[in-house]
Amino acid sequence: MADIQELKLQQIIEALVAARSEIKKVIRGQESLIDMMLTALLAGGHALLEGVPGTAKTLSVRTLAMTLSCRAKRVQFTSDLMPSDILGTTVFTPGSNEFHLHEGPIFTDLLLADEINRAPAKTQSALLEAMSERHATIDSQRHLLSPVFTVFATQNPVEFEGTYPLPEAQQDRFLIKIPVDYPDEVAERELLNAIDQGHPPDRLETSGITAVLALQQLTTARDNLAMVRMEPAIMEYLMALVRATRKHEAIVLGGGPRASIALLTCSKAWALIHGRDFVTPDDIARLAEPVLAHRITLSADAEVAGTRKTEVLDQIMQSLEVPR
Repeated sequence: MADIQELKLQQIIEALVAARSEIKKVIRGQESLIDMMLTALLAGGHALLEGVPGTAKTLSVRTLAMTLSCRAKRVQFTSDLMPSDILGTTVFTPGSNEFHLHEGPIFTDLLLADEINRAPAKTQSALLEAMSERHATIDSQRHLLSPVFTVFATQNPVEFEGTYPLPEAQQDRFLIKIPVDYPDEVAERELLNAIDQGHPPDRLETSGITAVLALQQLTTARDNLAMVRMEPAIMEYLMALVRATRKHEAIVLGGGPRASIALLTCSKAWALIHGRDFVTPDDIARLAEPVLAHRITLSADAEVAGTRKTEVLDQIMQSLEVPR
């Protein structure tokens, strides 16, 4: 039985590594974004992408969906967007004298919620409830969503006019928050050369990527995350890191148990994506900011002093003994 389980895990690892390679054929210079999105998807959570426009966030979701042969939809959040615009509504059909559900875009596998902070709190809450419960309540009727339903929400960090920033409690519903930066010079040159030669990356049908990871394999991978080993010393390191956020003088609200669970599952998913069946201390350190930064609140004095959450997390990690 152990041999069968190890074979299954190895097949999952190979499929994930292949998917990662396929996505990189289209998305250049955003390796961290790709890895983080795959991590969220594999860990069964949702991701908040923060970055300026034009950094391949939408294209990344479309490409990820193509490698999985799954459905992907996009919703542009605006100030007048209503919950029914996302969830759908029931419509009366005179011919049958019955009400029928007109499904909204939430009935998909991967949902890109573009500029989520432009919608009012009521609409944000409707989406966040569906993210948490994996079902949509429409006219008091509960409708199940896709078993792999995953939200990739984006927000622009430099525009504040006409926005409704997500409160910390709502941000905590996102498994990870992914900072999306500009590609480096080499990747940007490759992108321009491809476009100059008539191969724009957004034409996915001619990009040459293929579906290498079936939805069933994805659900199997989620079910088998427990098979990824985490040594007791690394588990203690993870716990010490999260608990230290509750004691640091610059933090008034540290990471709770949900943060510990998120860091655990993300670390195991990250290991699988990188071809391993075990977690290393480097995995914990690499995921500390995406998993914890949006879950902690700095004190007023720290905010006034211009202290950044990443700086505080770096201080905490430097104070901890790294297991060998």
